[in-house]
Amino acid sequence: MFRKILIANRGEIALRVIDACKELGIATVAVYSEADRNALHVRFADEAVCIGPPLSSESYLNIPQVISAAEITNVDAIHPGYGFLSENANFAEVCEASHISFIGPSPNLLRMMGEKDQARREMSAARVPVVPGSRGIVAVEAAALAEAARIKYPVILKASAGGGGRGMRVVRSAEELPAAFVTARNEAQQAFGTPDVYLEKFIARPRHIEFQVLGDKHGHVMHLGERECSIQRRHQKLVEESPSPALDDQKRAELGGRVVAALEQMGYSSAGTVEFLMDEDGSVYFIEMNARIQVEHPVTEMVTGVDLIKSQIRLAAGEKLEDVVGRPVSRGHAIECRINAEDPETFVPCAGRISVFRVPGGPGIRVDTAAYADAVIPPYYDSLVAKLIAHGDTRAEAIVRMQRALEMFVVEGIKTSIPLHRKILADGDFAAGRLDTHFLDRFATVVAG
Repeated sequence: MFRKILIANRGEIALRVIDACKELGIATVAVYSEADRNALHVRFADEAVCIGPPLSSESYLNIPQVISAAEITNVDAIHPGYGFLSENANFAEVCEASHISFIGPSPNLLRMMGEKDQARREMSAARVPVVPGSRGIVAVEAAALAEAARIKYPVILKASAGGGGRGMRVVRSAEELPAAFVTARNEAQQAFGTPDVYLEKFIARPRHIEFQVLGDKHGHVMHLGERECSIQRRHQKLVEESPSPALDDQKRAELGGRVVAALEQMGYSSAGTVEFLMDEDGSVYFIEMNARIQVEHPVTEMVTGVDLIKSQIRLAAGEKLEDVVGRPVSRGHAIECRINAEDPETFVPCAGRISVFRVPGGPGIRVDTAAYADAVIPPYYDSLVAKLIAHGDTRAEAIVRMQRALEMFVVEGIKTSIPLHRKILADGDFAAGRLDTHFLDRFATVVAG
């Protein structure tokens, strides 16, 4: 087992990793920017190192600074959390070269899954259904037009190295494609350093379903069920739950089995998430894999009882999957609401100082947060304030508990998304499990009316 781990992240995920390390008896090192000098992950780690100014490009994304902090504190592993450097194959390679274990997949697998088009080809070869799309990258407009005509409109342009909705454009006709092609490539270049894009068939009202997986270094992979993440805004998830109301046991076993077989074939290790779109007919298509821990991992933890962060660490240390998690059994239903520092009507980020902060409790309630009264939400990073998770024996009970918790969650001094979440949880379509990725668009229209 590792002796000391550096956490190359901030906020609630950094605290979450510290919690896991404390339970495993592992010392921790926090890194922080000047904006996070008073952050809780700095306070509760065993050691802390300032790695630069507030901008993430000069601190949390600064690989030489992170590695220097790891070397001067003599750690033997780095946990990247999510975001930042968590899927950066170059960073994983630098860790290897520095004789520091990277708690995540190998650089080759990170690179493979980071290139969305290559990931599609690998999954297709492993008999996992994929969305119909272009035969590789489309580098020129003429090729894009030809591929779109073959796939049939509407189509969606996607950045090959993309994520978070950047470098994506829906195209409904040949006339729209030239301008969208230029825009998508420009966005991809600015966001990811490469203009490469590919085409997929656009599914109008899909559900977004993802499978949580764990793999060890001995060739074994298992899935821990699925999460429904259909309630999104601009491809950013707001509400997640497990299990999905759309999958029955037969579909879950069939799709989960294909996922496990594909990842065992690739030699995948560590935690990861395989993401799918489900169309209105119930057909499911692979879209991408996130080779890291997800923001929404607590809902899986709540229904399976598996600590995914501790599992990641133990698997990275070479333990066998069966020894780490055994044979987990799912129980009940869990829902997560991402409480963001933003205006609930306009979604404009709302940085500032929290004057009052009271988290809810009671049966089935969990709050993952690094916020506190008098804490400052800086403008330099994402706007996540807390993750509120509710678990119940049934979906209906989880919803009721979440509604209670949202009513009792008090944050003053900044605006948050809590009022929006309360409206979503009270919505009839949500209660009935009638969800798709355009839910919030329709919901916003109903509320406005």
